[in-house]
Amino acid sequence: MRETRQVTPGRRVSLRRQLMVGILLPVLLFVGFNTVVLYRQMLRAADTAYDRTLLATAKAIGEQLAIEGQGEQARLSGKLSYAALEAFEADNRSRLFYRVTGFAGEMVAGFPDLRPWDGRMPDRGLYAALVNFYDDDYQGVPVRVAVLLQPVSGTERQGMATIQVAETLELRQTLARQILLDTLWRQAGLVLVIAAVVVAVVHRVTRPVRALSAELASRPENDLRPLDANLAPREIAPLIEGANLHMARLSELLEHQKRFVRDSSHQLRTPLAVLKTQVQSALRGDVEPRLALEEIAQTVQGATELANQMLALAKVEQLRSQADIPLSEWAQIVHTVALDLSALVADKSLDFELETQAAPVRAHEWSLRELTRNLLHNAVRHSPPGGRLAIRLALHGTRAELCISDAGPGISAAQRERLFQPFSTDATDPGAGSGLGLAICQGIVQALHGQITLENRVEQGRISGLDARVSLPLAAPD
Repeated sequence: MRETRQVTPGRRVSLRRQLMVGILLPVLLFVGFNTVVLYRQMLRAADTAYDRTLLATAKAIGEQLAIEGQGEQARLSGKLSYAALEAFEADNRSRLFYRVTGFAGEMVAGFPDLRPWDGRMPDRGLYAALVNFYDDDYQGVPVRVAVLLQPVSGTERQGMATIQVAETLELRQTLARQILLDTLWRQAGLVLVIAAVVVAVVHRVTRPVRALSAELASRPENDLRPLDANLAPREIAPLIEGANLHMARLSELLEHQKRFVRDSSHQLRTPLAVLKTQVQSALRGDVEPRLALEEIAQTVQGATELANQMLALAKVEQLRSQADIPLSEWAQIVHTVALDLSALVADKSLDFELETQAAPVRAHEWSLRELTRNLLHNAVRHSPPGGRLAIRLALHGTRAELCISDAGPGISAAQRERLFQPFSTDATDPGAGSGLGLAICQGIVQALHGQITLENRVEQGRISGLDARVSLPLAAPD
């Protein structure tokens, strides 16, 4: 039963949401900053435009001033009324106030509660007049004030009149807000267009991903065919290649499991059937009890060795997925294996030779021990009594090479075709087949990124033995 893992929707990362936030957030921040700057610019532009009106109003008031009296009694005078300022008012949303101060600072006309000007004129101005503009408040209301120093002369006296004209800010602020709102509507439209484009583009770009997802969802459980990356965007090609590589590994693993189950069921069936027959024969008394037990022991031993080999072959597959591989000394393992099999060597009176060099490699000890033991056991089994058997472990550059040379009959052409296949047999010589030993050796060597070869040794035109060579990369120094 396959376990299905459900992903909580709240934990999924939305590409559309990320793009919306990543694009719209900076745009909104820029729009907010631009709004503040634009509003200030509009106020300055409105001040520049309406300051001209204040200056014209002040000049109009200055033209109505005159000097009355003679000598020391001469005074500044002017007959002004608020109705005269109506011509300078743009509309009824703003109000004008004025104050005229005489030569000695006396109040001449206007609104007495308008604060007198006590500043100084700028060194350089925009207008050909002694005028200054500043912000103030009148009766608790913010106003914009223009102060004009207007020369007034009579027949016997002349002087400088100070004319102040103040205007409330309603019209200026209304104009700035109107321009700002018009701009904000256009910017809001731009933000909506960007959001719509992001949604549409993301939907279109992710269409191949959704198609691949639908294809995978519709596949059977055992369908591990590679995905077609031709129609996918270039940016997700590495993802598809990684998925194909992963599915290829899964396919290889499943195939290995199927082969393991098939081979194990086939190979274990024979010794179990033989064991059952031997037990039944012993129970019927067809053979002597001691002979029956010896036969049963041999069958159990063979079945045990076969089961151990199959477990070792299954364990080899684990090496391919392991990343943290320890450092092992191959020479020491070779010596240990040779010592373990010394009884077999002595039983055949073999001319044994062992020569090793220190060879640190990245591998588990059990894998090197299994590799060396299988090769050496095969060499001992196929060597004739009194023959020569040599083991050499030497270094060649960045690799370590183990060579086990025996004096056996070598391998035939038919055996070479199925050399590393498990439970292969020779049609011309059924007893000359191979079990799992060489398949285990090849799996270990491939998992350790090495090479293994079995070559007949030819001397004077005839096969004098077999050389089994294994080359593994040396461990890099820390």
